[in-house]
Amino acid sequence: MANILIVDDDPAVQITIRLLLERAGHHVTVAGDGYKGLALFEASPFDLLFLDIFMPGMDGLETMRHIRALAPDIPIIVISGRSITPDAYAEPDFLKMATKLGAVASLQKPFRPDALLAAVDGCLKAGEPEESDVNSGRR
Repeated sequence: MANILIVDDDPAVQITIRLLLERAGHHVTVAGDGYKGLALFEASPFDLLFLDIFMPGMDGLETMRHIRALAPDIPIIVISGRSITPDAYAEPDFLKMATKLGAVASLQKPFRPDALLAAVDGCLKAGEPEESDVNSGRR
């Protein structure tokens, strides 16, 4: 299965995502902030990344910028405890920013386990090469 990196500063979220993904057969590595996540990402290959947007130190958007410079095609799922639905009178549209940086999916905490696993499956399947029919060119 996939090698997945979780970067989130909330230990409860780390444990929840880790357990769900490990039960689904994935190998999971966890980092508590953007700096540690970036160091782990530089040291090992990953197939998918979960990234909290709002973290102390290097936030998720800055972490994404660094990761995109290293691996432009890795699927990234952004997660956040704050509302990631834009409010024109409150704060910037973080979801739009994350999408511009290449996030392929987003989850708002608390998330449903089935939504998390569906997002993972969708991201991993989207990254797989399509199977070709070896006989398609023959008559």
